[in-house]
Formats: sequence, C-alpha cells, structure tokens
Amino acid sequence: MATAPSVSYSMTIRLEVPAGGAAVSQLTTAVESSGGSVIGLDVTASGHERLRIDVTIAASSTAHADEIVAKLREVEGIAIGKVSDRTFLMHLGGKIEMASKHPIRNRDDLSMVYTPGVARVCTQIAANPEDARRLTIKRNSVAVVTDGSAVLGLGNIGPKAALPVMEGKAALFKRFAGIDAWPLCLDTQDTDAIVEIVKAVAPGFAGINLEDISAPRCFEIEARLREALDIPVFHDDQHGTAIVVLAALTNALRVVGKHVEDVRVVMSGAGAAGTAILKLLLAAGVKHAVVADIHGVVHSARADLVDAAPDSPLCWIADNTNPEGVTGTLKQAVAGADVFIGVSAPDVIGAEDVAAMAEGAIVFALANPDPEVDPAVARRTAAVVATGRSDFPNQINNVLVFPGVFRGLLDAQSRTVNEEMMLAAARALADVVHEDELNANYIIPSVFNDRVAGAVAGAVRDAAIAAGESVTTATTS
Repeated sequence: MATAPSVSYSMTIRLEVPAGGAAVSQLTTAVESSGGSVIGLDVTASGHERLRIDVTIAASSTAHADEIVAKLREVEGIAIGKVSDRTFLMHLGGKIEMASKHPIRNRDDLSMVYTPGVARVCTQIAANPEDARRLTIKRNSVAVVTDGSAVLGLGNIGPKAALPVMEGKAALFKRFAGIDAWPLCLDTQDTDAIVEIVKAVAPGFAGINLEDISAPRCFEIEARLREALDIPVFHDDQHGTAIVVLAALTNALRVVGKHVEDVRVVMSGAGAAGTAILKLLLAAGVKHAVVADIHGVVHSARADLVDAAPDSPLCWIADNTNPEGVTGTLKQAVAGADVFIGVSAPDVIGAEDVAAMAEGAIVFALANPDPEVDPAVARRTAAVVATGRSDFPNQINNVLVFPGVFRGLLDAQSRTVNEEMMLAAARALADVVHEDELNANYIIPSVFNDRVAGAVAGAVRDAAIAAGESVTTATTS
C-alpha cells in the first residue's frame, strides 16, 4: 500500500531563490512531482536580488524526504541551506519537564517548601501513610514503566531507545487528563527484577502504567504486580487497546444493526493485545469468537497445543473460544464472519476474504503502519472499517482511553483496576458518539474530542467506588 506524505516525516528547508521569475513555483513543482507535499512557505528575508524562504514539506519516509531535497538542489538558481527534521526538533532535550507548583522567592518560601518546614509534613505522613496521597505528588502521579522489549512496531530496542515513546506517553497523560506521569525505562528484561523494581518505586505513585513489554512476560509481570501492590497496574498495550476496540465495535454493531451476542468474530493475533481484546469481548457478551495466529486457527486439538502447558495463553484461548470447532487457516475462518479484528501483521487477508464475510461486515485492521488488509480495499465490501492509522476514518487509538482511565482511578483513589471498570470505560467511550452523529465513518470519537477523557474518567471512578476498591471507601466502610 502506497504511503501518503505525513507530518511525521516533515522537514523545514531553508533556501535562497532569485527575487524575480518563477523560482517559487518551480520549487513547489519539484516537491509535488517527487510525491511530497508543501505544507508551509515563509519568506524570512528579502532583498532586491534574492529571497530567503523556509519551505516545510511532508514526505512519506526519511528516504523520501532526502529524495525531495535532492530534487530541490537540481532547480536552477536555488541554494539549499539548513534542512531541519521537525520531528527530531520536537524531541531535542526531551518533550517533558518538571515544574514547581509554588514560587521559591525568599527564605520563607524555601523554609516551607524544603527544610525546616517540610519535616512537619514528613512526620505527619510517617504517622499516617495514607496522607501521602493528600500531601505529596503521589495523588496525581503515574509511573510509565518499560523494559523496551516491544516498542511500537520497532520490537526489542532497549530502554534508552524506548525513552522517547515513554516521554510521549507522559506528555499525553498531562495533555488529556492533567496527570503527572514519569517515564521509568528499566535496563533489565528479567521478569523477577522488573517486578521487584516496580514494587520498590511504587510508594511514590498512585498508579503504574506498563508499556511496551513483550508477551508472554507482560502477563506475568502485570499479574504479580497487581497481587503485590495497593495501587492500580494497567498494561496499556493490552487493556487500552481492548477498551477502544470494544467501544468501536459497540458502535459499529449499532451501524449495521447487529447484536454482540449474535455475531461471529474472527481475530488475527494471539499476543498481548489480542488476548486482552478477546477477554474483554467475551466479558461484553461475545459468544462466537475464533482466534488465529501464525499457525492457523487456535483449537485444543492443534498439534502444538496438545502437550502445551494448561496455563499458557494459547491454551486459555483454545478453552474459551471456537465453540463450533473451526479449524484451518485464518482465510478459511473469515468466510461468513460478521467481524474481523486484526492485531497481527500486514496483508494477512485480501479483498476476496472481506468479500466472503457476512453482509454488513465489520473490519478492524489494526496493525500499524501497515494493516492486515488495505483499508481502501476493505471498504469496497465491508460496511464498517477501522484501522490504527490517523489517515483513515475510525482510528483505534489508545490515547482515547488511558488518560481517562487513570484519571478515574486516581480520582477514586482506587487500589486496583478490574474488568468491570474497563467495561465501564468502553461503554462511556462509545456513548461519546451520539446517535445523531453515528455512521460508518464515525464510530469512535476523535482523540481531541473534549468530552472523551471526562466521560471515561467518570465511568471508571464510579465503577471503582461501586466495587469498593477506593481507598476512601475502604477506610469508611
């Protein structure tokens, strides 16, 4: 699938051109004939003979941007100056910072913010540890923890290379939910070590967001931390994705007039995200689900599962799905299905497979940047199509969920996060799209819809309090 120019690969090029003639039109033509897009053109200096212009272009890749710059060098009369990658400029020095909430202007301020006044607050917390939520940043802080083993589509790139993603996550927590989040990139991929490190730093936080930790270790790490800690632990790659998928599916089913308990769902991908999506769909009422991985449809008689450990994720999937006993390939399973959900790899199904699905088919092809099926192709026969990309309608994006989920958990002072809270988040997110707004190209709201975070937060807060998981509920009950 051809990739369109994107702001992710945008460059600002400083150049000088002759003041008269057709140089400006020639440079825009050079960009566009190379498959790029001119998204900004600013004259920064002018003289009788020459103009200095900053041209901002969008390309489809770093190599494509280099090709465009080379093409500009060929235009007669143009002198190329500095070329700046806008994405790298945004990351210079990092994307987040710590700021004091109070000015420190004189000795009085210093003595209250720090010593000797701070000793009184420390003594108060020592006598009543729960006051840490009231008197420190703990009440509004989340640790974003990774080992860099499964970063975006980049794989195992390690903790240092993962830091830009964790900074971005922290920035989104602040932007959409007012939460102070702190990246913790751990230089170990040992499960026991990660669990012990997170347990050791947990007193300073009101929640733990696990991020980009590879399966199957992520399942064990999350389970052990939830058992050990009195604050919520949420693996966003699993549960954030699952919540958004359920919300989108809820509205897609409304569009096509089907009910969750009646549809046959076929999933491609049995990793962390796929397993979490499956569990939440089953909790929401899905009764006919089939899952396929690289070896085909998951079923208990499959050769590689016969002697597998009973507690393995694939054995759990085999035991809890596929009531009709479907076998064979993903393509065979998709035939006649109402819903396809892909969290796997590019191009695993094609146009003919989507056409063979049931009438009113729903296709969620979420592999990013290259989905399981070309969305433009899927839209020819499917009633509703969603992707993980921002250049098609119905983007399944975790930022719709994790800020609001943690805002609700922190507001409730919840000690955990459970399935009912996640179901509540999905219902709230789906309901942000009003009935008069709902259509095949709008089943999920924009990440910039200002109703999203508040709706999700309120639903999660209420579910946490109703479940008796709030610290305040536990204290007063």
